[in-house]
Amino acid sequence: MVTPLPRTAPGRRPMRRRPVVVATGPGAEQIATIAGAVPDPELPMISLANLGVLRAVDMDEAGAITVTITPTYSGCPATAMMASDIEQRLAEAGYRDVTVRTVLREAWSSDDLSAAGRAALHEAGVAPPAHTAADLGSAAAEQPIACPQCGSVETEQLSRFGSTSCKALLRCRTCAEPFEYFKVV
Repeated sequence: MVTPLPRTAPGRRPMRRRPVVVATGPGAEQIATIAGAVPDPELPMISLANLGVLRAVDMDEAGAITVTITPTYSGCPATAMMASDIEQRLAEAGYRDVTVRTVLREAWSSDDLSAAGRAALHEAGVAPPAHTAADLGSAAAEQPIACPQCGSVETEQLSRFGSTSCKALLRCRTCAEPFEYFKVV
């Protein structure tokens, strides 16, 4: 079993604080729960809330809802599907006047993944980010990536890109299994 890294290790800068979903207006918290439970189209094992993509939900006095998301990459091909899935889930719950707004500032970071999101990736055989975005370019970023199958750190990168642009393809030299690694951004 692989033990996840602590949020802050000695000698490291702390991770950026995971964004808190801002819910304003009557019923906005319930709406945020529904929208946040939508699975990511490319990573269905993780919800948009646990991925850190869901940023805000606002419901005005007339009942109009605005859901704000920030995709993992500015050119993420799944952004339109995320918006559509949120609109569909909220429509199924009886909310009809929904607008999903994509905001690229403050940019999404792999530090925005929740602990539950990291665990879901690991359970699905995808190695979660091994360090923080603050560590990029430092010696901490050079630490080996642990295999999610056997826990070995004897791994090698096969490709900088996996099935999605936010993942890389690695192979474990110990168990010989290929696996994807969710890159640090």
